Amino acid sequence: MTHDPHLSRRERQIMEAVYERETATAAQITEALPDAPSNTAVRTLLRILERKGHLTHVRQGREFVYKPTQPRQRAARSALRRLLDTFFDGSVEQALASYLADPKSRLSEAEMKRLAELIEQARSGKH
Repeated sequence: MTHDPHLSRRERQIMEAVYERETATAAQITEALPDAPSNTAVRTLLRILERKGHLTHVRQGREFVYKPTQPRQRAARSALRRLLDTFFDGSVEQALASYLADPKSRLSEAEMKRLAELIEQARSGKH
């Protein structure tokens, strides 16, 4: 297990399918994928995701049942940290400023209020 954090588009789709179900067989994952590749390709990608440390499996009868090695929230935090480090020198402020500068980005009033609340909680040390 190498814990390679980088995922291809198809690997991300597979992880999404597994997270949605909590556990999944290769056949269930293939069904869930848009423009699904062959069963052989899906099984190869599952082995790669295991090697990268994202999935593990148990044998149930003739099938392997796959599950994530870490909870979705922890994986999301780790991915966000890598994104911030790679593109924004680790700065949440730079990332948010970039997002808000994009004309396609639109935050609702409720989202802005919630962000303000989260900032206030961080300021006061109440996480």
